[in-house]
Amino acid sequence: MSFEMDPSVNVRGGTLQSCSRDPMTGFFRTGTCDTCAEDSGAHTVCAVMTEEFLAFSKYVGNDLSTPRPEFSFPGLKPGDSWCLCATRFLQAHDDGCAPRVNMDATHERTLDTVPLEVLERYALDAPSDPA
Repeated sequence: MSFEMDPSVNVRGGTLQSCSRDPMTGFFRTGTCDTCAEDSGAHTVCAVMTEEFLAFSKYVGNDLSTPRPEFSFPGLKPGDSWCLCATRFLQAHDDGCAPRVNMDATHERTLDTVPLEVLERYALDAPSDPA
């Protein structure tokens, strides 16, 4: 099965950069937060995991920290970068525990869900306190 990938453009209008190859991330498992029409979860936000966010994600039903070898998933730890679903990022923002965002590696489709102003508050190159 082959999916037609959306153009690889980030939220700042530039070329989408790699998010993480260790662990390998992305809807296509290429290391980038590329997306397509079939990516209903919009795995487009390149986020840097924190203990707080991983605990939040587990609490709301998506355990990202436990390894799942049957899916070749090593489990995430603080400091890992991962292509998050845009809606989960927005939910974490609303609940006060959103992780930092690599804007150059976050796909422009994220803007369909998360306002640019919100993303910029969590940008890796933004001031350290996004609140």
